[in-house]
Amino acid sequence: MRRAWATLLLALVIGGAVLAFAGSATTDNDPASSLPSSAESTQVARLQKDLPSGRTNPALIVIAKDGDTLTDADLAAFGSLGQPVIASQDRKAAIITVPLEATGEAATTIATVDDLRAKARAAAPDGVTAQVTGGAGFSADLANSFSGANTRLLIVTVLVVTVLLLATYRSPVLWIVPLVVVGLADQLAAKAIALFSQHTDLAINGSTTGIVTVLVFGAGTDYALLLISRYREELHRHEDRLEAMRRALKGAGPAILASAGTVILALLTLLLASLRSNAALGVTAAVGVAIAALFALVVLPAALVVCGRGLFWPFIPRVGGHGAEDGRGFWGRVGRTVVRRPVLVTVLSVAVLGLLSLGGLGTKVGLSQTEQFRVQAESVAGLETLSRYFPAGAAGPAVVLTEPAKAQQVLAAVTETPGVAQARIGEQNAELVSISAVLQAAPDTAEAFAAIRDLRERLDGDALVGGTVATALDSRDAARRDLVVIVPVILAVVLLVLILLLRSLVAPLLLMVTVVLSFAASLGAGSWLFRTVLDYPALDNAVPLFSFLFLVALGVDYNIFLVTRAKEETPARGTKEGMVHALAVTGAVITSAGILLAAVFAVLGVLPVVTLTQIGIIVGIGVLLDTLLVRTVLVPALATLTGDRFWWPGKVARGS
Repeated sequence: MRRAWATLLLALVIGGAVLAFAGSATTDNDPASSLPSSAESTQVARLQKDLPSGRTNPALIVIAKDGDTLTDADLAAFGSLGQPVIASQDRKAAIITVPLEATGEAATTIATVDDLRAKARAAAPDGVTAQVTGGAGFSADLANSFSGANTRLLIVTVLVVTVLLLATYRSPVLWIVPLVVVGLADQLAAKAIALFSQHTDLAINGSTTGIVTVLVFGAGTDYALLLISRYREELHRHEDRLEAMRRALKGAGPAILASAGTVILALLTLLLASLRSNAALGVTAAVGVAIAALFALVVLPAALVVCGRGLFWPFIPRVGGHGAEDGRGFWGRVGRTVVRRPVLVTVLSVAVLGLLSLGGLGTKVGLSQTEQFRVQAESVAGLETLSRYFPAGAAGPAVVLTEPAKAQQVLAAVTETPGVAQARIGEQNAELVSISAVLQAAPDTAEAFAAIRDLRERLDGDALVGGTVATALDSRDAARRDLVVIVPVILAVVLLVLILLLRSLVAPLLLMVTVVLSFAASLGAGSWLFRTVLDYPALDNAVPLFSFLFLVALGVDYNIFLVTRAKEETPARGTKEGMVHALAVTGAVITSAGILLAAVFAVLGVLPVVTLTQIGIIVGIGVLLDTLLVRTVLVPALATLTGDRFWWPGKVARGS
C-alpha cells in the first residue's frame, strides 16, 4: 500500500513541476513553413526575403456601397491608410492592398489584421463597408478560429467523458478517479507540446493541441475502462485488492501495451510525411498516447488500490459474487448466436460494410479557402464582395520570381497564360524581379490550381511560381503524396504488431481486413453525410490520411482487447467457446469504450474548421462500426469459420 501512495505522490510532484514550468505552446500557422524545402512555393518564400520589402502576406481591404457607385469622397476617406485605392470599372467597389509581414505567429497575425480592420471601419463613411480579406485576412481568421476553441474543446470533452463514465459505472464516485488521471495526462501532454514548440523546429499549428486532447482522452479513458473492468473481475476472486490489481495488470496490461504501442507506432509513421505539420502531429500525438498509457498502467492502478472496494459503491464487488466473468448476460448470448450461424453473420456484416462504402463514390477531395470555415468569417465575405467586381484571384495573386534580364520575357509569358487576368512587375533587386499575377479564379479552386500549373510549365527554367495559391497547390500535392506513402506503412506496422502479439498469421490478416473494410465504410458513410446533409462540397486534403490513421490504429484496439482475451481462454475452452467467453466478459467494457471514443472524436465538431469536423465524424462512425459490428459479430464469426486455424501457425490446446 505504501508503494501505491508513493506512486501517486511521485506522479503529483512530477506533474506539478511540468505544469508549472513548461509554459505555453507556440504555433506556426504559415502553410509555407510546413512544406519541404524542395517545393517551388517554399523556394519563392525564401527568396522573397531578399526583396526590399521582404516576404509579405498582403491584406486586401474591399470597399463597397451595397451596389451603389462609390464617390470620390468615399474613396478619399480611406487615404489615411496610406495606400493607393483601386476602383473597379463601374466604381461600385474598390480595393486597397496592404502588404503585411509574413509570419506564422498566430497572435501577431490576428493582432495586425484586427488593427487594420478597426482602422478601415473607422475610416468608412456611412453606408460604405470595408472588409479585410486576402492572404493575411484568411490567415488571421483561421488562426482566430482556434482562439479559445481548444479550451471549449477540453470542457466539452470532459463533460462528455463524465456523462459516459457515469452511465458506464452507475456509481457516483468511481468515475472521478479515471477522469482525474486521464485529465492530468492530457495536461502533461499539452505541456509536452509546448516544450516541443519551444525547443524543436516542429511545425506545430493551431489544430495540434485539439487533436492530441481528443486522442489522450479517448485512448486514456479506453485503457482505464479495460483495466477497471479486469480489476473488478479479479475482485470477485481475491479478497486482497493488491493481489487483484496484480492479476488485473497481468491480464489487461499486455493488451493495453499492445494497443498503445500500435497507436504510437502508427502515429510515428507520419515522420515519413513531406508536410512538416503532419510529422509534428505524429510526434506530439505519439507522446500524448504514451503519457496516457503510462498513467493508465501506473498512476490509475495506484489510485484504485488506495481508494479500496468502496469506490465501486453501490455495486461493490465481493469475493464469490457474480460479474461479467461468468459468461452469462447479453454479450454471451450474442456470442452464442454468432457462432451458431457464422456464414450468415459474415455475409450480412460484409454486405453492410460494402453498402456503406458506396457512399464514397464520387467524393471530391480539396476545399477552397472559402469552404474551410463552419462559421461566418470576414475574409470569406470580403472575397465574395471582391469577386463581384474584380477578378476573384485578386485576393491571392501568384508571385513569379525571375532574373532581371528575363523580366520582360517572363512578364509576356505570364500575361499570355490562360487563367491570368493581369500581371505587373513589382519589386526587384540586383538578382531578382518579382511579378504579381492576378488570376481570374478564386484562390484554391481547381481553376486557380490549373493556372498555377500552366504558369510553371510555361516558365520552367526561367522563373519560379509561388504565392498563397501555389502554396495551397503544393500542400495539396504533398498531402496526396503522404497518403500514398504512409497508408501502406501504417498497415505494415499494425500487421506486424498483431503478428508479434498473437503469434499468428491468419488472425492478424483477418483483423486487418476487417479494419480496412470498416474504414472504407466509415469514409463512405461520412462522405454521403457531408454531401447530402451538411452540404460540404468535398473532403479536405488532410481528411483521408488522418481518418485512416486514427481508425486503423484505434479501431484495431478493440480487436486487440477481444482477441487477446480469446487467446487467453482458448487453451481451456477451445477457439469457438473461447471467443464466446471473451465476447461475454469484454463486450460491455469494449462497447462502452467504443461509444466513448466515438463521442470524444465527435467533439471535434465544436471547432469551427471543416477539416476537424470531417475527421471527427468519419472517425466517430468508424469507431462505432468497429465496436458494434466488426468486433461484436464479424470477428467472432470469422474465428468460428476458421476454427483453430485462426491461430495458425501457433498451436493451441483444445478445450474439453
